[in-house]
Order: sequence, then C-alpha cells, then structure tokens
Amino acid sequence: MRQAVRWGLGAVGAGVAVVAGLDLAGPGEINPLRRTISEHGLGAYGWVFGLGVALLSAGSAAIGVALARTRLAGVFGTLALMAWSAGLLVTAWFPKHDWSVGPSLSGSIHRAGSLVAFLSLPVAALVIARPWRHAGRRGPALAAFGLGLGSVLWVVGIVAVVLVGARSGLAWWQVMPLGLVERGLAVTEVAAVVALGVCALAKGPVER
Repeated sequence: MRQAVRWGLGAVGAGVAVVAGLDLAGPGEINPLRRTISEHGLGAYGWVFGLGVALLSAGSAAIGVALARTRLAGVFGTLALMAWSAGLLVTAWFPKHDWSVGPSLSGSIHRAGSLVAFLSLPVAALVIARPWRHAGRRGPALAAFGLGLGSVLWVVGIVAVVLVGARSGLAWWQVMPLGLVERGLAVTEVAAVVALGVCALAKGPVER
C-alpha cells in the first residue's frame, strides 16, 4: 500500500505539472484571471489537459484505495475521495461549453463533474484527516484537515459572492475573477490530496 501511495503522489504531481505547464505556456491565449482551467480543454492541446486531469484523478484514486486498505479512511471518507476522482475523470473526458458555439451536452456533463469533484474533496479531507484519529500522523493529518477547511471556505465565499452579485443583477461569472478563484480552490484541494497521501505514508498506529 505504501508503494501505491507513492505512485499516487507521483501521478498527482505529474498531472499538476501538465496542467500548470499549459497555464504557463499559453498566458496570451487564456487569461488565468478570467478564464477557467478547463478552457485548455477546448484548444489545440485539449488532449494534454485531459491527460493531466486524468493523471490527477488516477493518483487521487490510488491514494484513496491505500487509505481505505490501511483503515485510515472510513466508508464515507473513501466514497467522498472517490467521488472527487470520478468527477475529475468526467471533466477530463467531457469538454466544457464552448460559448462561441453555444451550450452543449458535453459542457453540461463537464460542469456536473466539476461540481461533484470540488464539493466532494473538502468532505473527504475533513472526514479522513480528523487529526485526533491519527497518532503519529498528526502533522500531515492536521495539514489535510486545514486544507479541507480552507476548501470549504473557498466554496462558501464563492457562493456568497454569487448571491450578492445576483441581487445586483450581475451574472455569476461577472462578480469575481473566476479563473483566479477557481485556481485558488483547485490548488487548495490538490494540496489536501497530497497531504492525505503523506498521511498514508507516515508511520503510526492505525485506528481500529
């Protein structure tokens, strides 16, 4: 299981590097302040974006399986982490709406997968990483718990801003720098996954 976690962390790191590379390579084409990460899926290198997100999904799933097999994650926490992985896989496979053409079934499926992923990961981190459960693992568990809480705050903040904008008659993508906010949430959630993987690697007694 420790080897599975190492492979999982490696896949997560590779996936992040691929997606970050797209952001760094094409700032003139996609404004990271206003455009979401998924915008890369509509360009010529859409397959590269899909590969990066698929690697992140596979790595997260490997970490989830290892946490479950070593009894560091209960049923609910494991299901939440797997929902994050499944949601990522959906976003990798189905491109977002191309608004130059119009809404599409693929874009609707992509949005649903994104919502499942972004909402499931905070739940997984908070449930699995309760630091008082993990003697000998409290450092990484506390980090994962804090990042899970940070993810919740991101989501609550986004919802609050959208509601305020709606009262002012503004569309949700007009009330905040959507690309920057989504990247902040994504970085926080991926960091939580990494912290969970480090927690699985750390030595210490397992709760029974």
